[in-house]
Amino acid sequence: MENMPPPSPSPVAVAPAPARRASRLATLLRATNLFTAPQAEELIQRQRVNDGLLTATVVELGYAAEDDFLRALAQAMRIPYRRLDANQPIPPEVRDLVPAKAVYQYNVVPVSATASSLLVATAEPFRTGLADALRLTSGHRVSFLLAPAADIEKTAKKVYGVGAETLEGLQGADEDDLSSSTFSLDDLNDLDQDAAVVRFVNQIIIEARHAGATDIHIEPQENDLRIRYRIDGVLHPTPLPPQMKRFQAAIISRIKVMASLDIAEKRLPQDGRISLRVKGEEIDVRVSTCPTVYGESVSLRLLMRSSGMFGMDKLGLFPDDEATLNQLIRKPHGILLVTGPTGSGKSTSLYAWLHTINSVDKRILTVEDPIEYEMAGINQVQVRSDIGLTFASTLRSFLRQDPDIIMVGEIRDQETADIAIRAALTGHLVFSTLHTNDAAGAINRLVDMNVEPFLVASAVEALTAQRLVRRLCPKCKRPWHVDADYLRSIDFPLDQLATGTIYEAVGCEACRGTGYAGRTGIYEILPVTDAIRQMVVDRKSSGEIKAHVLARGFRTLRMDGWRKVLAGITTLSEVIAVTSEEE
Repeated sequence: MENMPPPSPSPVAVAPAPARRASRLATLLRATNLFTAPQAEELIQRQRVNDGLLTATVVELGYAAEDDFLRALAQAMRIPYRRLDANQPIPPEVRDLVPAKAVYQYNVVPVSATASSLLVATAEPFRTGLADALRLTSGHRVSFLLAPAADIEKTAKKVYGVGAETLEGLQGADEDDLSSSTFSLDDLNDLDQDAAVVRFVNQIIIEARHAGATDIHIEPQENDLRIRYRIDGVLHPTPLPPQMKRFQAAIISRIKVMASLDIAEKRLPQDGRISLRVKGEEIDVRVSTCPTVYGESVSLRLLMRSSGMFGMDKLGLFPDDEATLNQLIRKPHGILLVTGPTGSGKSTSLYAWLHTINSVDKRILTVEDPIEYEMAGINQVQVRSDIGLTFASTLRSFLRQDPDIIMVGEIRDQETADIAIRAALTGHLVFSTLHTNDAAGAINRLVDMNVEPFLVASAVEALTAQRLVRRLCPKCKRPWHVDADYLRSIDFPLDQLATGTIYEAVGCEACRGTGYAGRTGIYEILPVTDAIRQMVVDRKSSGEIKAHVLARGFRTLRMDGWRKVLAGITTLSEVIAVTSEEE
């Protein structure tokens, strides 16, 4: 009896961990008062196979809005809920507790820390492995606060910088390993697509496209590398990981390889092109490098090759101006010129004109540098000066191609102007652009190119000028009472105040705090009448021509801008900024 083993203790029933987790989750879901019992059961089942992404599942099934669910869940869990401000600083010592890879993988961001605990913002507190991963990486006890996923993503990009997770693997690399000599042409072509520098460059371009940027500028500084996006005509600095200067040579080499440029040539400017596809969208990227004192500066212009086409109804024209232009672009022959500085939307207007009149019974030929949009049913030619394919030589060829309509990207010299005039006088409709400040100035520019005034008077049918202004954000704009004396000082038509409301830009989350969202055009349209033709033949100045048409109801750029201000489309400051030299 002494050698008999002691009796085994009676077994105690212990629920398996998944069962306990499901029971706790069911209790929390009931406490939110947002779901029926069948809905709660479905959520529990779905999130099990969805890596614990409960909030995403709630939104996907349409059971509740993200904000409503997170507020209710935070109350049920007795943890904080907070909307995050991306501009709220997070101390570096807190940021460094969680590596960027974990931040972007789990879409979390550290908010505050003590000696032993770490507060982390998340939208998915039940995500599989989240708490353990954060505890292991930070070495701290982890607690959560709930915040919307979009807020967390914006804050993470602001705090860690775009592409931080892709470059973390290179942080320990030697300076020699990151030098441009290491990244030869063959080496870069053979790099795996997951390589950090390759992914970082891709990420910068994708991020710019998502932000609606038209340009990316990579600018070496003395102790840093700055990347800025041009959005709605304004440059915005992009938050980047620290110590970006170390990756400068590798990043620039990667871009040069993508654009088929000589990576060994750093003393001279170079131009190239990259063709990309971002989520099914074809993008042409024009690349320009320029040597500076701290290294090569790189500018990328993003062009949408097969998207973004629209008709004249999207240009921001008032109905009366749109009707006038619709008549002009359907003339049987003559030249229609669009004027304005670089970046004023001239090419977009020309494409809208072509899109409006494009049909199977018209043969349309274009010569461009570069081709910014690809249009179905239109024959487009890309200028290549290196092999002699210039605007002038292509135009000569066009005249033997039986065209109805010709579009010339830009009239740059006398030869191109002469051929365009000849095409218009021989029965073709020609669209083109000129760099002048206003519509009337285009006539003098053609005469300055040594085109005979009588030819200009005979060929030109209409002149338009345009500028781009930022649109007010519809979510945060508010009425603004402006002092009458100030309005008089800028020649604002006080008698028209009763026809509309002046708004001011405020700034909100939707417009990134700028108060503006998107851009539109302001225009002046000048059909060439017989009286104007006689003034051209008599070599009258553009000022005299402008005075003549103003006396007959012509609207200048600033006048059209005032109409858009009263319509609540833009602000006084935007119109003044782009027309300050016109009045």
